[in-house]
Amino acid sequence: MEEDKVRLDKWLWAARFFKTRNLAKTAIEGGKVHAQGVRCKPSKDVRVGEELSIRTGYEERTIIVQALSDVRRGAPQAQALYQETEDSINKRESAAELRKAGGLGLLTDGRPTKKQRRQIHQFKDNF
Repeated sequence: MEEDKVRLDKWLWAARFFKTRNLAKTAIEGGKVHAQGVRCKPSKDVRVGEELSIRTGYEERTIIVQALSDVRRGAPQAQALYQETEDSINKRESAAELRKAGGLGLLTDGRPTKKQRRQIHQFKDNF
């Protein structure tokens, strides 16, 4: 059903950002979704052309709403509901590459190994 306005939680669910409306609602209430740079409520009406910032896990996407729908359909139809900005795509790809490369620092899976302790002491002694 296409309308002039759709609830934000319903639109996020229909656009396949979240598996259920309850997860979408929880994310919105938790401050993971911003509309035009401002926190919003799940009942906010989404409009075409509006900019949304959505954080899921490690990824943060900035999208522009292209179409409205309150019905969950297949992935190709869901992707037609929005367009991700170029800046957002570049940031996401660079963050993914950084995660794949092993991050910036030491692994913190508990106590440091003997090798990691030596690296820490060497780093501290240099400053």
